[in-house]
Amino acid sequence: MAIMITDECINCGACEPECPNNAIYEGGVEWAIADGTHISGAYKLEDGSEVAADQANDPISDDYYYIVPDKCTECVGFHEEPQCAAVCPVDCCVPDPERVESEDILLARKEKLHL
Repeated sequence: MAIMITDECINCGACEPECPNNAIYEGGVEWAIADGTHISGAYKLEDGSEVAADQANDPISDDYYYIVPDKCTECVGFHEEPQCAAVCPVDCCVPDPERVESEDILLARKEKLHL
């Protein structure tokens, strides 16, 4: 499952530089699949919709840091544990119960994001 940041976030920003997928953004900041990846052209999101990789998308949260689920791999293939959770001082980086995903799915996403 993807990791999510709860509303207990204190906006310290410790998590953002730790993400190998550039999936973490400050509240209110737009996101794009291309940010921190080698993706260009069209990209199919997990919900089946297609976006331009460099398309600016609305922030998921305006109030606190957030993780883009379509870019999160829980650090599978990079680290033994999600690095955002490892560095979070208030333990607000937690598994998203709405996005249960297997290791195979997470590894496939990693390969897709990091050509």
